[in-house]
Amino acid sequence: MEPLERDYTAANVTMVDNVFNIALRYNDTSGAVKVDGKKYKLKQLHWHSPSEHTINGQRFAVELHMVHYADDGNITVVSILYRYGKPDPFLFQINDKLAELSAEGCKAEKGDPLPVGVVNMTELRQGAHRYFRYLGSLSAPPCTEGVIWNILGEIREMTKEQAAALMAPLEGSYRHNCRPLQPLNGRTVQFYERSGKL
Repeated sequence: MEPLERDYTAANVTMVDNVFNIALRYNDTSGAVKVDGKKYKLKQLHWHSPSEHTINGQRFAVELHMVHYADDGNITVVSILYRYGKPDPFLFQINDKLAELSAEGCKAEKGDPLPVGVVNMTELRQGAHRYFRYLGSLSAPPCTEGVIWNILGEIREMTKEQAAALMAPLEGSYRHNCRPLQPLNGRTVQFYERSGKL
């Protein structure tokens, strides 16, 4: 395994209430990740609460999925796990739009994009010195298979209020929107850790 090369920039984004999650959609210029020498462009990111992945059996408060597509249609996801703690700087940028989406409630048509403006992605580039990787599927229907998952080993933090704001626009039954843990089914989970030697 090699270091996870991620290059994200500031980009114009839209926010969408997908009924079962809140997502940010990106254009082709927002950035990319390189996995096994192949470039995957960031298309959208969304949150699950609680986390869909566990580390040593521990489930976390929130999980962010950054979904990337290669030109050939293949998919890789970079996953960031969060515990409750200090405020997450990235979420400050979209806090007003989350509140607007929540206030709109039933008035807004689900799936209608809400322009957010320019969002700086710098905060999401950090923490790739350690990560887990396995081949699996998307966790929401149609559960497309052949997806390369990269779960960052550095656990980030957000406040309980920030986590609640991410779920507030969703209907009550979707505020607990994680897929149940799945058996490994023979999958190999790899672990990468960058050594301190140069």
